[in-house]
Amino acid sequence: MNKLYVGNLSPSVTVEDLEQLFGERELPAPEQVLLKSGYAFVDFPDQNSAIKAIETLSGKVELHGKLIEVDYSVPKKLRSRKIQIRNIPPHLQWEVLDGLLAQYGTVENVEQVNTDTETAVVNVTYATKEEAKVAIEKLTGHQFDDYSLNVSYIMDMDGASPVQAPRARRGARSSRDQGTPQPGPSGGFGSPRLRQPDFPLRMLVPTQFVGAIIGKEGLTIKNVTKQTQSKVDIHRKENAGAAEKPITIHSTPEGCSSACRMILDIMQKEANETKTTEEIPLKILAHNSLVGRLIGKEGRNLKKIEEETGTKITISSLQDLTIYNPERTITVKGSLEACCKAEVEIMKKLREAYENDIAAINQQANLIPGLNLNALGIFSSGLPVLPPAAAAGPRGAVPPVAPAGYNPFLQQAPEQEVVYLFIPTQAVGALIGKKGQHIKQLAHFAGASIKIAPAESPDVAERMVIITGTPEAQFKAQGRIFGKLKEENFFSGKEEVKLETHIKVPSTAAGRVIGKGGKTVNELQNLTSAEVIVPRDQTPDENDEVFVKISGHFFASQTAQRKIREIIQQVKQQEQKHQQGAAVSPHHSK
Repeated sequence: MNKLYVGNLSPSVTVEDLEQLFGERELPAPEQVLLKSGYAFVDFPDQNSAIKAIETLSGKVELHGKLIEVDYSVPKKLRSRKIQIRNIPPHLQWEVLDGLLAQYGTVENVEQVNTDTETAVVNVTYATKEEAKVAIEKLTGHQFDDYSLNVSYIMDMDGASPVQAPRARRGARSSRDQGTPQPGPSGGFGSPRLRQPDFPLRMLVPTQFVGAIIGKEGLTIKNVTKQTQSKVDIHRKENAGAAEKPITIHSTPEGCSSACRMILDIMQKEANETKTTEEIPLKILAHNSLVGRLIGKEGRNLKKIEEETGTKITISSLQDLTIYNPERTITVKGSLEACCKAEVEIMKKLREAYENDIAAINQQANLIPGLNLNALGIFSSGLPVLPPAAAAGPRGAVPPVAPAGYNPFLQQAPEQEVVYLFIPTQAVGALIGKKGQHIKQLAHFAGASIKIAPAESPDVAERMVIITGTPEAQFKAQGRIFGKLKEENFFSGKEEVKLETHIKVPSTAAGRVIGKGGKTVNELQNLTSAEVIVPRDQTPDENDEVFVKISGHFFASQTAQRKIREIIQQVKQQEQKHQQGAAVSPHHSK
């Protein structure tokens, strides 16, 4: 995506004029300039410089008396479902952007592009090219504060195929996503190998030490990668002028730790040689969705790591999170040896949380076939749950298959469900939003009805949110509400968002949910990590239903809800069979 179209050129413009213009605007020298009559094609070395050229020049610069136009060069047959949105305010919350994108169709993927610009850039894939076309028309020039969005088509290689396979359900992998088969364990092309999901170590290092870490002609960093069997990416171009730069280390947990130790050692030696007196802490970057589980209940996990390693650990505020910054900074202070010990324990907790999320996502994918979990943005920042490589799964893999037996979502028309979710009273305003905009966007995005029940008394601590919709709508609506509460800091940094949810079950099914001697409900709790309570001595309502209470974090609550719905459906099916049997038995008795 580095080839640009430069239009509205005067006939007198030369290649040298264009190259001089690029130089004046501090753009990298293009790899190729192909000049035609009134327009030109220009190849830039990377996407970052292409974006900078579009934003710097298009509609802003005159050449030989004519205002030039600059955009991606995308052949018509490749203008399909993929678009790029630029000039997004850096302070804009993902949830707001997601809500806006969802107004124009089904969003299959949103990927943030790392650029040197102050504003954010995202690549968006819609489900159909018609939706993408509408999105370009509606979003171009859309105003956020003093920022006006710029939108372009980017190449959609899928659109080049003359024969399109039938589209998979949203979120399911179609044949075009699967790529070529990869060698199996025996070296032949067969079943893909399942690999451990890559969970890189992300560090922040002071900019003044980046040169020492790279070394002359890159020898130092090459030595680090060779000795630790790691892939180390130093993101020098990110956040131009910033005091710190991120480093991403891909390897085994042991390889990441070894590379981290070597980088800390290099910085310490450089500090000694340059007589830098300031302490050099270890700074680890972690996605906000994982940090609550690192901290632990009442900060117990962090305290334990501090005590065992002799370090002092602090975590950046939730207030620092924006669309441009989904990560929090974990700062570890202590001796080099102590920091390295702490890194091992911190990454162990983060990796565990990440793998639990993947397991929960896989389980949800089984429970709700066709649901694109990665596009939901259920965490506070709204970033994908998984990085692109992990989200896609092993190349050649097929979508997860639901377990054999009853599956409640394979009905022709998904049943409307009602869930009662309890949120802190002080969070109601944030959920509703200014003039009700947030709750409207949320309902539109999820495809659900969302209503906040009146307060029973002025001083209640919680308010009930009534959500009505299909299983997929429930997942999306509840996920966004959990994310909003975390984002708005209604739960402290030391707490994971856990909410109480009520669902109604037929009184005839309540016993099945509990099980003999409480066996089923105990198994439910062990399986899902949610607390499940069926209050005894309830009086069934006018529909002969009683409440089941579920408490836990988002994935735990969702899994418990799905399992309970499955039990309800099984009870209903058994009752129907029984009634049918009772209806035909007189006939057979004749």
